[in-house]
Amino acid sequence: MELYLTGIILKPKGLKGEVKVEPITDFPESFLSRKEYYAGLSVDSVERLKVKKAALGGGFAWLFFEEVDSMEKAEGLTGWKLFVEESQLMQQPQGRAYLHEIIGMRVLDRARRDVGIVTNVLAMPAHDVYEVKVGEKKILLPAIEQFVEEFNLREQYIVIPRFDEFL
Repeated sequence: MELYLTGIILKPKGLKGEVKVEPITDFPESFLSRKEYYAGLSVDSVERLKVKKAALGGGFAWLFFEEVDSMEKAEGLTGWKLFVEESQLMQQPQGRAYLHEIIGMRVLDRARRDVGIVTNVLAMPAHDVYEVKVGEKKILLPAIEQFVEEFNLREQYIVIPRFDEFL
């Protein structure tokens, strides 16, 4: 089963088990409708947590989970990551993709020759950057319209016509 990160539990709030969650998603409103998460310190050690109550405020999600009814139990969840299955991911709008969909995409140059593979997407202050493996080295390519001519999610390739400038 493939799981995807959607939030990180930061700390407890109050005495009744509420936790403050940093959303790691473009769709924070999804916290209001989800009834269950896979949760743990890593994707390899998760357990299911059922949501009793959820709210959004100040850029954070505020959650109550079943069987977490005290500040001490909530403190035990600090640092835990919240994961969902792929079937629970929200539909991306046209022209957007999830990171796991971009990683592994082929990078093509102006002549549409394979030149590399996207190995990571880095969030930088100005814009995202594709980390691309080219032979034995890695290069960074800006993930912006001025450099990306075509982004084909269905066929898993990105065309970077000025690719040679980054070598």
